Amino acid sequence: MKEEKENSKGFIPLHGGYKNLITYQKSEIIYDGTIYFTKRFFQKYDRTIDQMVQAARSGKQNIVEASMASGTSKEMEIKLTNVARASLEELKIDFQDFLRTNKLPIWDKEHKLTTRFRELNRTPNATYETYQKAIEHEQPEICANSMICLINIVSYLLNQQIKQQEKAFINEGGLRERMTKARLNIRNNNK
Repeated sequence: MKEEKENSKGFIPLHGGYKNLITYQKSEIIYDGTIYFTKRFFQKYDRTIDQMVQAARSGKQNIVEASMASGTSKEMEIKLTNVARASLEELKIDFQDFLRTNKLPIWDKEHKLTTRFRELNRTPNATYETYQKAIEHEQPEICANSMICLINIVSYLLNQQIKQQEKAFINEGGLRERMTKARLNIRNNNK
């Protein structure tokens, strides 16, 4: 990815590029699906709507912030990516609460529709339309469980992303180390 390549003109590496991240793309689908779900299944002034929408938004927006911060702060990148993951976990619990309080089953990993959802998830360049039949299904059980499946996928991917960020920090260091290295290179070239 561009954001991981070295910036040959300075010590701040190229960064951003969040729109290319699968975690961002799928978190946008989660946000849109949450908007749809809350409008459909909750009363207009139910506080749960704001809670769920804000958790979905936080998941998506923190991926953006992490990507933009990555050039100057690997620590901030890791923290914000983890905040995204935590926000989506909060949202997942809201969907599980909906199912439990409405006496609807929460699918386990081996449920036939969970398996089908994993197959659907392999669709390259998936968009909201890829998941629309599941997210907007007439049965609330399928809608909520589909959102949980999608959140589980993104949470897993965010966990992998954090591990990669950790490795990058260990191998490349942070901004101060790059600044010192750049300054020493200038000094050594001027001798």
